[in-house]
Amino acid sequence: MKTPTRLAVIYGSTREGRICDRVVKWLTQELVRFPQFDIDIIDPLDFALPVSRDMAHPEIDRLAGRLGMADAFIIVTPEYNHSFTASLKSIIDFFFEPWQGKPVAFVSYGGISGGLRAVEQLRLVFAELHAVTIRDSVSFTAPWNRFDTERRLDNPTDAMRLLDRMMARLEWWTRALVTARSDCPYADIAA
Repeated sequence: MKTPTRLAVIYGSTREGRICDRVVKWLTQELVRFPQFDIDIIDPLDFALPVSRDMAHPEIDRLAGRLGMADAFIIVTPEYNHSFTASLKSIIDFFFEPWQGKPVAFVSYGGISGGLRAVEQLRLVFAELHAVTIRDSVSFTAPWNRFDTERRLDNPTDAMRLLDRMMARLEWWTRALVTARSDCPYADIAA
């Protein structure tokens, strides 16, 4: 890519003491290796979002602007009770247009499944929003034992290999969909 594209990394957890902080920190340190992307970290805790779907709320406008500027997304999601979090679902459901015709990749974590059950459910949600999900992902089983206090990952070789593959595919889809959206905005496609 000639100019950097905008990649939004979205926290999927708002729990106190969340492991998401460690995973996002590791991810953003690794994303430095991909200068073709300008990274925007979106943490739902930075927004005072309303409980109801009040689209006139100023925080909704602020979040919509950040999502709308993104060319691609990475969702960092835990798995809670074999699914993703209510706070992530809320952020996704507030909007429709910012997701359309854009690629979404996943970094997940959890118990024995490494968060993959949450990712599989998120794929269904993003399909409904006309987003393209990247098949390759990065997942961490038992992350509470894998990151030290400095948020460094133990034995990172496999995770870095998976991240490299995911980012290569994310870059390809981002480039393809940026071109497609510039040729014909997704909203202009006949229903």
